[in-house]
Amino acid sequence: MTPDNLVPIEIILHKKTRTLEIVFDADKRFVLPCEYLRVFSPSAEVRGHGEGNEKWLTGKENVNILAIEPVGHYAIKPIFSDGHQSGIYTWKTLYELGMKQRENWQLYLEKIKDAKK
Repeated sequence: MTPDNLVPIEIILHKKTRTLEIVFDADKRFVLPCEYLRVFSPSAEVRGHGEGNEKWLTGKENVNILAIEPVGHYAIKPIFSDGHQSGIYTWKTLYELGMKQRENWQLYLEKIKDAKK
């Protein structure tokens, strides 16, 4: 299975634990914190308009997803409790966020630590 032909078989929002569970197949199940999804939003607000223009958000520890809207047959648009709703998460994006969660989170922690210096 390659990221180009992925379609999740299940998407479960766990509001109490502030996580989104995404199941692609029996071997690919990701439980992604809402904070992680928010700070890695694919929106231009967060990613900027090109490499090197990213914004590293802080203060999103308690953010939750209030609702999830489908976008065609290829993505979802989460509505976050802080009002953010412009990020469209394709299946490929969600898969990559799941596969690179540990690495992405470490990068995020380093970036916000550097920003506080």
